[in-house]
This record gives sequence, C-alpha cells and structure tokens, in this order.
Amino acid sequence: MTNHPRSSQGGFFTGDESTAKAFGKPSKPLLITGATESFEQQHRARVRKYTILMSFRIPALILAAIAYSVTGTGWVPLLIVALSIPLPWVAVLIANDRPPRRKGEPDRYDARRRAIKEEQRAIEQQKHETIDG
Repeated sequence: MTNHPRSSQGGFFTGDESTAKAFGKPSKPLLITGATESFEQQHRARVRKYTILMSFRIPALILAAIAYSVTGTGWVPLLIVALSIPLPWVAVLIANDRPPRRKGEPDRYDARRRAIKEEQRAIEQQKHETIDG
C-alpha cells in the first residue's frame, strides 16, 4: 500500500503542490462525475441568494429615510422605496429557480421527438397510390 500525500484542499494527487503547479496541474482534484449537486447544496445556494437579495431591502429603507432628512423632498426617498418594493418578489423568483442546465445535459424529451421524427420518415417513405379520376 502506498501513501499518497494529501493536498491542503483535501484531495489526493501524486506529488506535492509545488510540482502540480509547476506542470500547470490543479492541486485540487477534478470532478469526474456527471452527477448534479445534492439537494442540500442546491438549497443552501438558493437560501444564500435569497438572503443576499433581501439584505438590500432594509439598507434601502434606511437610505430613503436619510435621503428624506437630507433633501427634505419626498421624490428621492419615494424612488428608493419604489425600487425596494419588488425586491422580495425578485428574491423569491431567483431563489426558487433551478440551477442552470449544463451544456452537455441531455434533453429529457429527446427520445420522444426522435421517435416522432422516425415515424414521420417512415410514413413519407411508404409508397402511396394516387387515384386520378
């Protein structure tokens, strides 16, 4: 049994990190599976997006109050508040969106479309009798 050094990122490789960098190889192991992220990872990413987007709402309301106290007019604060109103809706839409499809991800309905195309080709290739009358 051979001992392989362990990288600081947690992956295994043959050689030290300086050797990996010298040859232009990443010291972090590459992902070699076609599996998608787990549900927990996707959920954490969506919660993070939602939290970041919603964190702009309270500072926007505070900024509107400051703008009102500085300018004395209601137009600038009203504009800031108006821009912050759709933030929860946008945050929910973005957070509930599924991860983008990968370039090589197969189309789920490809087999069905292919079968329909083959059926249409088979119909077109058949000999049809025409009746002239």
